[in-house]
Amino acid sequence: MSIDARHSMDRGNRRTGGTGNPDRPGTSVHIGRRPLLRRLMLILLALSALTLFTAGPAAAYQPVNIVHTEKVQVGPYDLTVGFTTWPIRAMQSLDFTFLPADGIAGKSGTLKINGPDRRATRRVQPLVRHPRMRDSWGLDVKSLNAPGTYSFTFTIDGPQGHGQGTLVGVQVLNQPGPPLALSWTLGLLPLAGLLIFVVIVWRRLRPGRLPLPL
Repeated sequence: MSIDARHSMDRGNRRTGGTGNPDRPGTSVHIGRRPLLRRLMLILLALSALTLFTAGPAAAYQPVNIVHTEKVQVGPYDLTVGFTTWPIRAMQSLDFTFLPADGIAGKSGTLKINGPDRRATRRVQPLVRHPRMRDSWGLDVKSLNAPGTYSFTFTIDGPQGHGQGTLVGVQVLNQPGPPLALSWTLGLLPLAGLLIFVVIVWRRLRPGRLPLPL
């Protein structure tokens, strides 16, 4: 083979990444990145799914632990109002229970909350069974988002007729912990870090930069 022919072959090998095939440039260098990208994405999806599936049941089956009660006379009915957190603070979720002395069977009623939180006080709502305390009416994971003084007005219809009564002077204290904006910022930091990591990996290994095998 002549010197000129060997030089021509060397230049061809450099252009094709050493494969000797001009139709598959650089294949041996980059093909291995594709499985790595797939594995990283599968790991991230599995971690996200695991977090959702483990957090959901824990919240759904948490028992209703009443720590404070108040008595209300609603016409002929003695009503006990229960709270799972006391004192109440703004933006803090809790459960409320509403239980007549002789139970809720054969009865219906309504509730109207009055106070500074306009979202929570804008309508009259029917009294319904608490989803995790089926022998009582209640509100499941409810929050009052503004501090101040609230009242709960009830109506009950049952075997003893119609009754109406109001629980007054329920104090809601200021929001616990740091301000809401700071709490959201701190809570979103892990998610922001995860997104940045995914973007960096995607930019380095995105399929548009990987040669396709023939």
